[in-house]
Amino acid sequence: MERKLRVLVLCENRLARESIARILEKKSDIQVAAAMPVTAISKEEIVESSADVVVLDSLHLLLNDQMPVSKRGSGEHPSKFILIAMADEPKHFLKAIRYGAVGYVLQDASAADVVSAIRAVGRGEAICPPQYTRVLFDYVAVRTSEFSRSRAKSSTGLTSREQQLIPLIERGLTNKQIAANLNLSEQTVKNHVHRILTKLGVNDRLEVSEACQAQLLGM
Repeated sequence: MERKLRVLVLCENRLARESIARILEKKSDIQVAAAMPVTAISKEEIVESSADVVVLDSLHLLLNDQMPVSKRGSGEHPSKFILIAMADEPKHFLKAIRYGAVGYVLQDASAADVVSAIRAVGRGEAICPPQYTRVLFDYVAVRTSEFSRSRAKSSTGLTSREQQLIPLIERGLTNKQIAANLNLSEQTVKNHVHRILTKLGVNDRLEVSEACQAQLLGM
């Protein structure tokens, strides 16, 4: 017989807690390990419950020390946290991800949506509203760009101004065009470009992009 998905419901809102528990108890593939306010259970008891999925109704609950979020991927029982009935707030969504949540369901979701999300998280998937996929992509893109700039500065020795020139050089802009873009003199740009080529160890502007990528990849 296939093992049931064990779900621990930790909601401060009693109505939400009891409603979710009743809905889940009717599902043949789900077992409600317990349903209680988070203040009634310890971090150790959450782990000992062996719950596959922990359901929360507040981002605050995930952020306090009560939640054993550090245990994800540590070899101990890998409970997965899902936030339900959440406000449509991208900042809260990103914060929840940073603190270990793998599911985020908005407050206008139906009961069927909540059950579907819990099952998906139990299978090892991550769940969020469709419109938040773009939020997540943009966040990763920005962080990657910030990391790349930081890595470029540390690995190549390029100054912040010299890093500004890299994408313009890659686009094939002339010194005059770059000067106009950055409100610098053409001679200043020429000096910057010369130092960039020297630091990257390349002979011409065409090799700048390849050299930067090689530095970032540690090649």
